This record gives sequence, structure tokens and C-alpha cells, in this order.
Amino acid sequence: MPNSQASASTSTPSRRTVLSSAAVAAVAVAGGAPLLSGCSTEESTGKGGTTSGKDLKKLLPTYVASRVVEPDIPGVNGSSPGFTRAEPAADLVASVKGKPGHGGSYTVFEPLWGTPPAKDCDYYKAVNEALGAEITFQPQDGNTYGEKLSAVLASDDIADVVTIPQWEMGGKLQGAISAKFADLGPYLSGDKVRKYPNLAAIPTAAWQMSVFGGKLRGLPMPSRPLGGVIPFYREDVFEKEDYEVPGSPDEFLALAKEITRPKSKVWACEDMWWSAQIFFGCPGEKPFYWVEKDGRLVHKVELDNYLEALEWCRKLFKGGYVHPDAVAGKANDALTRFTSGQSLIMNDGDAKWWGATFEQAEPNPDFKIQAMDFFGADGGDPTLYLDPPARIWSFLNKRLSKDRIEEFLDLADYIAAPYGTKEQRLIDYGVEGTHHTLKHGAPVKNAKGVKEVQDTYRFIASPEATVAYPDFPQMVKDWCAWMQRMCEFAKKPLFYGMQIQEPNRYASLYTPFEDLAKDVVRGRKSIRDAQSAISDWRSGGGDKLRDWYVKILEKNGSGA
Repeated sequence: MPNSQASASTSTPSRRTVLSSAAVAAVAVAGGAPLLSGCSTEESTGKGGTTSGKDLKKLLPTYVASRVVEPDIPGVNGSSPGFTRAEPAADLVASVKGKPGHGGSYTVFEPLWGTPPAKDCDYYKAVNEALGAEITFQPQDGNTYGEKLSAVLASDDIADVVTIPQWEMGGKLQGAISAKFADLGPYLSGDKVRKYPNLAAIPTAAWQMSVFGGKLRGLPMPSRPLGGVIPFYREDVFEKEDYEVPGSPDEFLALAKEITRPKSKVWACEDMWWSAQIFFGCPGEKPFYWVEKDGRLVHKVELDNYLEALEWCRKLFKGGYVHPDAVAGKANDALTRFTSGQSLIMNDGDAKWWGATFEQAEPNPDFKIQAMDFFGADGGDPTLYLDPPARIWSFLNKRLSKDRIEEFLDLADYIAAPYGTKEQRLIDYGVEGTHHTLKHGAPVKNAKGVKEVQDTYRFIASPEATVAYPDFPQMVKDWCAWMQRMCEFAKKPLFYGMQIQEPNRYASLYTPFEDLAKDVVRGRKSIRDAQSAISDWRSGGGDKLRDWYVKILEKNGSGA
């Protein structure tokens, strides 16, 4: 496939003409070949776009690696490194000299999944004391965060710092990011970031995703390469019942039938729609939901794969293999049903691997959660697409003065300290003796630690993504091994690493498919309804959106 420069200089039909054909049929998934980076498109106009090429390069912070402790399990095929051992407290290295703060006070608006700690808890006191500044959190229920976030950003009463996950960036929210939050480029771009060594150690790809409206605005939380959706299963129950882990969609259905015993209150699984899309080779979510086939740009909903995933998932529901509460849409309780043994398979983000392991360690020591290897639609190798390099950011209010922005970046640098440092131990485990104790050389949270030490500071800034849970070394080994196996099949989606704002007129175009999928798999609507919705999507703006993305490819090249 020609690169963007070549296609512009030949007399053959332009890339845009070929890719944007309105007659695109539903085709199978195929990845596009890499293209050279070109010019940039600004996002701040409301017309949408992305930033790449020379314009992007000059915005990105210089990468300066900083690894205090070598991992026990190095990354393979792009997988995250793993740490199964913890350094004694006396051997931990300080990555920041003294207290980074100068007595400033900051409010942080962020999501939290769980019960918020008390505002005056010992954990907050200890971290704020170490920071030399006061950070006051305004935690919101993560399950309804988008609604509250939109209301706050529509007002003038915005916290000093706001955390925004990518999955909440629908509608006009990206435009609000450009309008409401500070440009961090003057403080972090290029070698300026060397003032903040822990921020400089954040991978460049994560910073690339932090450019909004043509400016470096976000402090990223780097992602693991394949952590957004994992099909988990109860390995302890599988071993006890002699269940075999499935290696194809058909084997999954057969196993689901074998497992399900409603009279015993046991069902095979939760709603597996997210995993189903991966089993059938579908790409990810906005803006990574495009693939290229035979020189044409195709949206995921136009793929036969998408309809096949719907039909397969529909069979799970029709067979009665999905837990009734999941059928009713009660997704928030899926982990509880899974850990109690009411369902034996679920899909969720990778954070649940450690979360469930830790939660069940004492009440159910036999409990073991394991990740199922992805498989292809025919039982062969899977077609996997890498997750975004970052999917959560914190943004600084543009009303903050230069001095306050600089002080907060000093605080963020402390918080982003890598594994093996004094700062990381405090942020992730609290105070020894108060929030955690050492067992077999590894820090383990006590009841107070579980209650108070949550991912509050971590949402401000995070180091390179790792698998570092020395209190559960076997889990780390299993997790890293799974990631290494799966990364062998993973490739970059077409717009990998690009922070793209779609024009406002297309902002809600894809939204109806979320509810449509729920209705189709539950039998409330048919596959024919899905096909009709796809046709409506094309005529209602989908084809024009395709044309718009083709221009992005022509101007900026592919991220694949």
C-alpha cells in the first residue's frame, strides 16, 4: 500500500477516492500497512482532527528511561514487565529530593470505584505531608462519572485538576478539554520535561495520546498493551470440575451448556459481548474502530465479523448460559457473582485480576482467577489489536497560574515514581505499620490500607505500566505469561497512538449501537435490525465520517 507522500504524487486514483467509496461492503478484518507520518490537523476548531508529524514531535516530552529495579519478568513482544519481589523498605530509592511542594492546595475531581476514604484519613495526611502540599479529592462514582463530568465541564465551577477516562470522551467533551484545560507544552515538551524525571520516564506513546486540540494537555496513566478486555475464568472450579478451557467459539458454547445448572444457581458466564468482538476479530472502540481491506476503509459495524459476534453472543443468552442478573443488565455486580461461584466466566479490565485475587485471599484461599487465551472465530490464532497507550488523563485547569502549574507538576512527578522507589511504596501501599505490613518481604495492605489506600493519587499521574504485585508472585507470573502469549498476535490498529477528535456532527453517530447490541444479544431485536441500523448509520453520516477519516490517513498516515 502506498504511503501518503507517494499517493499524492501519482496520477492513479487518490487514496481518498478508493478508501471512501460509499459502496463499501461488509468485509473481513485485515490490518493496514504502515504509512509515513505527514502533516497535522488541529482539533480546537470544532471540526475535529488529530496532530502528528513534525507538529506532534515538537510537543512530545523527551523520553528518559528510569528503572530503579530490574523486572523479574522482562517484557516480551511488547508485553509489560513483571515484578514478583519487593525491596526492603530500607533499600528503597528516593527518586525525588525532599518535598516537591511549597504549601499549595489543589482540588482533584476524579472517578472512584468503591467507597471513598474519609477526607481526613491517615493515608491522605501521610501523602500530603510527603508532598509538602494539600491535595483534596472530590471522588465521584465511577459508574456514573460521565454524567457528573459533563455537568461540571459545562459550568465555570471546575476543580484545579480533573481526571477524564477516554471512554467518557463522547459528544463535545474533547472540545471542552481544549477550552477548559491548560497547555502543558511550555512546561513538559522536549527537554523541558527533564526537570521532572519521573514524568520523563513515561513512554512516548502515552504522551502522544495526551495531545488534545493541538496542545499537550493531559498527564497520562499509561496502559498495558492488552488490558481493556480479558475473559476471566474460575481456574479453581475448572480444575475441581475437570472443565477444559475452550479454544474456539463452538467449544465455548459447549462448555457453557455443560456448566450451567440453574437449580444449583450456577451459570456459565456473564455478558461476554466485549470478549465476543475480540474472538471474532473486531477492532476496538473510537477512534480505533476502522480497518482497511482491499484499499477500503471499513467501520467495525460493517464487518461480517461484527454480526457473527452478535449472533454468537445471542446464542449464549438464548441457551440460558448467561447469569439472569447479567441478562437484566446488572453489570456492576458481575464480579460478586463471579467470586461467589454463581458465574464461572466473565470479561473485565485487567485490574480485576489483582483486585479479585486480593479480595478472596483470606475468605477463600482456594480461589484462583485466570485469563482465558483469546482464540479466532475458527478456533485458530486470534486477531488482536493493541489497546491505546493511555486511556486515562488528568488535566489542569487553565485558570491556574504558572507558579501553581509548576508546583503541581512537581507533585505529579513524585506521584509518577516507578516501582522500587520510596514514593511508589507510599502511593500504592501507604505507611508501613499503619496501612500495610511486610509478609515474606512483600507489602500487604491491612484492613485500614484496603479502606484508605485506593487509586486516588494514581489517577493524577502514573509510571510505565507494569505488573508489580509481590504479595501474589504466582499471579504476576500467570498474568505476564498470558500477556506474552497474546502479544504475539497483537497488532496496532490503523489510528494507533492518535488522539482524534471527531467533528461534533458525528459525535453521537456510533452511540445507538451500544444499546442495539444489548437488545440483539438478548433477543429483543434481530440480526436484521442490526443490518438495518448499519444501513442507517451509513446514510445518516457514516459514509461522510469515513471520508473524514480517510483525510486523516492521507494527511497524517497510519499509526499501524
